[in-house]
Amino acid sequence: MVDYSFKEDFKYKHENPYHDKLGEFSDFVLRDHEAEAFKGLWNKDVFKREGQLFLEIGTGAGHFMIDYCIDHPEQHFIGLDYRFKRSFHLAKKLSALEFKNFRYLRAKGERIEYMFDENELDGIFYFFPDPWPKTKHNKKRLIQETFLKSAYKTIKPGGIFYIKTDHDDYAEWMDREIKKQSDLFEVILESPDLRSEYPDHLLAKYTTGFEKIFLEQGIQIKAFVLRSKK
Repeated sequence: MVDYSFKEDFKYKHENPYHDKLGEFSDFVLRDHEAEAFKGLWNKDVFKREGQLFLEIGTGAGHFMIDYCIDHPEQHFIGLDYRFKRSFHLAKKLSALEFKNFRYLRAKGERIEYMFDENELDGIFYFFPDPWPKTKHNKKRLIQETFLKSAYKTIKPGGIFYIKTDHDDYAEWMDREIKKQSDLFEVILESPDLRSEYPDHLLAKYTTGFEKIFLEQGIQIKAFVLRSKK
């Protein structure tokens, strides 16, 4: 069964006080369905300039988002997360930054094709998602047929989808799901130990907050880099 949040008529429902608190940062934060009003218009109406557009799903504490935006001021970056309190604390950090080549969405990653037009994204970053380890919860994992088709639709021809995970079982699941959709993406990198095999790769250059903890625990970082076959 397809997750209801993938459906066009899905409606966000919540009574979380952090939803209203995030309204304090409306100059760069979009909540729930607000981002969907800019489908196909991110460069033109939001950033008001031309530039490559990248999306990070599961921004967390924002370590990667902030470092990447500093290193790539010419690009446009959209961070996305669904956790309320985490989003609010990150928004406070983002509000103190002098540069603003980013926007932040409190929304669900399942809905990217309602937030971004066909071929609008140059790439997607997806790092250390919740692995939903219990078998009965596996269906909640984002990397599956419906999402991969949405990612393929929104990413430009030749665009890149970057993935990192600490979780062995989820990495194996990803491998199977990606191969099932082999007509969509070419796997240009697959590693069970990113830091040892590809120490100079873009994915090894940046360390998220969760990743730092995993590395300190001696956990190997699994990685995939997919390129659109359009």
